[in-house]
Amino acid sequence: MKKVISTEKAPAAIGPYSQAIEVNGIIYTSGQIPVNPATGEIPEGIEAQAEQVMENVKNLLESAGTSMANVIKTTVFIKDMGEFTKINEIYARYFEGDCPARSCVEVARLPKDVLMEMEAIALK
Repeated sequence: MKKVISTEKAPAAIGPYSQAIEVNGIIYTSGQIPVNPATGEIPEGIEAQAEQVMENVKNLLESAGTSMANVIKTTVFIKDMGEFTKINEIYARYFEGDCPARSCVEVARLPKDVLMEMEAIALK
């Protein structure tokens, strides 16, 4: 049985998809982009965008009854692999101890022309 997860503390879906889905105690988030859910604004610069993405994922997971500590896999999409070190520094602050498995790929374009997007899979 699947359960739709929705919160105002992460950006609303901009298409026909859910913010996250829970199946058998596993949370699958949709890709989170750096939209501030309170204002709808996108911050400038990779550091600010990475911080907003991580906060959006964190808030979404917390609304699903879990946390960043329970993330087992992330996929990070970035516009410029040259920004990887900056993104990694911010990413590392959100995962203490055992870090999740991760894939990181450079892509040609992301929704709303943002610089980064991330999805996560977490245990409840």
